[in-house]
Amino acid sequence: MSIEIEKKYRLDEKRRGEVTARLRELKAEFMGEAFEENYLHRGGDLKKRAAVLRLRKIDGRAILTYKERIGHDSGIKQRIEHETDVADAAAMERIIESLGYTLNAVYEKRRQTWNFRDVVVTLDELPFGLYMEIEGEVAAIEEAERTLEIQDLKVEPRGYPRLAIEHGTLVNNICEARFAHDS
Repeated sequence: MSIEIEKKYRLDEKRRGEVTARLRELKAEFMGEAFEENYLHRGGDLKKRAAVLRLRKIDGRAILTYKERIGHDSGIKQRIEHETDVADAAAMERIIESLGYTLNAVYEKRRQTWNFRDVVVTLDELPFGLYMEIEGEVAAIEEAERTLEIQDLKVEPRGYPRLAIEHGTLVNNICEARFAHDS
């Protein structure tokens, strides 16, 4: 069983710039930047288990993820996470719907990823704000907070699905949080 351990923080432009500069100064390895579309499905047993199925589309790739909440302590979330690449996103969407799960929310994200010591740091821009996530073991997350000098940042306990639902727009009974796109 794979367990995801992470902590999320709210950022503003100034703090994002400071964190980026600090990561560079500390020689963190920049892994790249990507644009994502995330499709969240709920219903049936997923609701009972406080779980979600996410189909993420990135640069022609699709990844199916199952996440189930198992713990939350001092802003550090722990979830069961199973993930696999999907060859045909449209077929997977049909399979998910055929199993009785409903598309609940769609959100877009621009993500920068950094490997820093024993953690992965992501700097995320969503249509409703800027965030940072640090993923790794609890002690490594705490050490990264000290080293990056971010102990004063506001911890964001809500996940992106919940934030997307809170800040998104209802379109055909699906909550969408998308960037403005040129027509």
